[in-house]
Amino acid sequence: MQRLMNVESSIIKIFIFKDDIRIFETTKIRRISLMLDVQIKEITKDDNPQIESVIRSVFIELNLPLKGTAYEDPETSAMYEAYDRPQSIYFVVKSNGEILGGAGIQPLKSHSQAVCELQKMYVLTKIRGCGIGQKLMDCCLDAARSFGFKKCYLETIPALHSAVDLYRRNDFLELQAPLGATGHHNCGIWMIKDLL
Repeated sequence: MQRLMNVESSIIKIFIFKDDIRIFETTKIRRISLMLDVQIKEITKDDNPQIESVIRSVFIELNLPLKGTAYEDPETSAMYEAYDRPQSIYFVVKSNGEILGGAGIQPLKSHSQAVCELQKMYVLTKIRGCGIGQKLMDCCLDAARSFGFKKCYLETIPALHSAVDLYRRNDFLELQAPLGATGHHNCGIWMIKDLL
């Protein structure tokens, strides 16, 4: 068989042959139909129960520490209210009425007014590895710039290798110690990025 074309993307690889089409990475193929109707939008009060469930389920699924993390934050049960304040925003990833993830920006507690924090960035397994995390982070960083922040800080757990890689690809640099007063003593990686 003669190969006519090789179309490659981060979502799917398709090799087209004269009389044959072979599709590889079948686990990602299932995600394509889901991604056709994915929206990233600001959180509403009605989204609270679903995003709380997403956040808590990611911690359980990945066997992450529950104490000293977003898992036990009181605001995890009331995300809309937690981000309904100046210079704060939380985005949810939604498909066919189902919330599949989210992330937000708030001023970093007990620190310079020029620094915000990227917070509670979690997505369900079914949309990981499809570029949704990047789009979600882009929305947050664009909002941070529009709010006038000069730097963006984040804390994460070392076991979240893909997330740490995403942050590094987006020019977040590791710090030796935490900033502000987030209350997340179980996050072992602290990072910061210039927003200019």
